[in-house]
Amino acid sequence: MELMTDAAQKRAGSRGRGSREEAAYVTLVKTADLLSRPLAQLLKGEDLSATQYNVLRILRGAHDGLTCGEIGSRMITRDPDITRLLDRLETRKLIERNRDSKDRRVVLTRITAGGLEALARLDEPIQAMHRQQLGHLGRERLKALMELLGLCAGEPG
Repeated sequence: MELMTDAAQKRAGSRGRGSREEAAYVTLVKTADLLSRPLAQLLKGEDLSATQYNVLRILRGAHDGLTCGEIGSRMITRDPDITRLLDRLETRKLIERNRDSKDRRVVLTRITAGGLEALARLDEPIQAMHRQQLGHLGRERLKALMELLGLCAGEPG
């Protein structure tokens, strides 16, 4: 994966290297890709994408249901077409959408028993995958990693 721009190459000079920030960025992107591949394989067994899985996890914790906008704001990665994503999950009977009884303009999305069953089948294999991928770091390094990633995302440190 070559992400170094011409300008970055010129700044690097004869060393052929970019800035430390650029190197950190490239390493982060490569690592994220590497860590996401096994998840994609696990989800394939349930015929789910990572984004669909994320929606189901969000809805599992929202017993009263959420609007489309609320789901979008909680997503790990942004999906510009949440409605179509929800349509696919609803077609598979993993979620259901109903108008709010108090305000008929509001449509609430809830996870179904089928969606909960799919998550239950995935919970342990995904936790085992995470333990295999990151467990060797130990509690303190994981905490430090999360703090650093939070700082990169602009969260207060």
